[in-house]
Amino acid sequence: MAERFRVVGGSALRGEVQVWGAKNSALKLMAAALLAVGRTRLTNVPAILDVTIMAELLRRLGCTVDYDAAAGVVEIDVPEQIGHRADYDLVRALRASTAVLGPLVARTGSADVAIPGGDAIGSRGLDLHAAGLEALGAQVHVTHGFLVAEAPSGLDGADIRLEFPSVGATENVLTAAVLARGTTRLENAAREPEIVDIAAMLSSMGARITGAGTSVIEIEGVEALAPTEHAVVADRIAAGTWAFAAVATRGDVEVVGGVPEHLAAALELVRASGAEVVTTARGFRVDSGGRRPLAFDVATLPYPGFPTDLQPFALAANAVADGSAMITENLFEARFRTVQELNRLGAETRIDGHHVMVHGVERLSGAPVEASDIRAGAALVIAGLVADGVTTVSGAQHIDRGYAGFAEAMQGLGADVTREPDDVPFV
Repeated sequence: MAERFRVVGGSALRGEVQVWGAKNSALKLMAAALLAVGRTRLTNVPAILDVTIMAELLRRLGCTVDYDAAAGVVEIDVPEQIGHRADYDLVRALRASTAVLGPLVARTGSADVAIPGGDAIGSRGLDLHAAGLEALGAQVHVTHGFLVAEAPSGLDGADIRLEFPSVGATENVLTAAVLARGTTRLENAAREPEIVDIAAMLSSMGARITGAGTSVIEIEGVEALAPTEHAVVADRIAAGTWAFAAVATRGDVEVVGGVPEHLAAALELVRASGAEVVTTARGFRVDSGGRRPLAFDVATLPYPGFPTDLQPFALAANAVADGSAMITENLFEARFRTVQELNRLGAETRIDGHHVMVHGVERLSGAPVEASDIRAGAALVIAGLVADGVTTVSGAQHIDRGYAGFAEAMQGLGADVTREPDDVPFV
């Protein structure tokens, strides 16, 4: 049954909230486990729907996967012989499943991965992934809706420069190159903490990698890797979500498990809103002082710039800020669907190409709205907290893909947020 979030406005979030492992890392680490025969164990894994989908994909490839969501542990037993096909029904449900491309080509000499197509935040093709694998010697083509990469004689190291610092392409080149012959030099690589995390896991498996976290990564190929145990890096996007939630609701929240160094650009804007940010022994704390936020401009950029995944939360905070702000989206052409729903709540905005001008209002007003993706959904729940009356956010399943126990976490901070069937009348 479809569900929605019911949000009663008027709550300033106060207290502490726990952040677990990063969705955007855990899924890629699960795919990387394919590189080694044997049992790999991941800890600090978030209890989210996407992990369940990735587990099913790995099972279809021949692996045994045990997922203890309560304990945050995934154990993946990889056999000597594995499959090489990722079907459309899973890829369309989970774009991150394309992360199996590099490991499958490296391990089996072949990979058939369904092309996911565009989604609610714009088209994100696999061109850069294909170009990277071709540089390593794979033959890549599209047939019957699948991206097929073949390297029956193995891969060879190469000098590769990405046209754009794509996280997914960096990961697929990295996971393919670790078993290639010779050395690979990857320039204009993505620099996200999740890249550092996957490089750390691969290194613990026996890979030889230097430069992860910089724009140039060098990989010296090895003949084989061994299974390992690895703790997933903290989820910086979830941590940033709670930081902007504290700003928007005029609250005071300690983000336990958050790593402020991974959110430097975002926390700089949190400070620009007038809130105080303090590093604590367990993470960091955002204290708005109970004041209405000041408007702040945002421009999304690849890491270490402001993350596109946090753009909807900057929109929500600016919707109730004192002043006007310009939000510029430089990474995805269709990531302003949140704006349409915020306008239903009374936000004053104007879209011009990849810019949104936001004129802050004192309060929003409750209404039914709909989540188009993970972050938009969570941002709309936060907007509901600063709206008069009741707001319902349909599409709860989107939020479930990125946040474990989102309603419960909200309740723990004093908010009136509950789940309900999506077929009840709006009141």
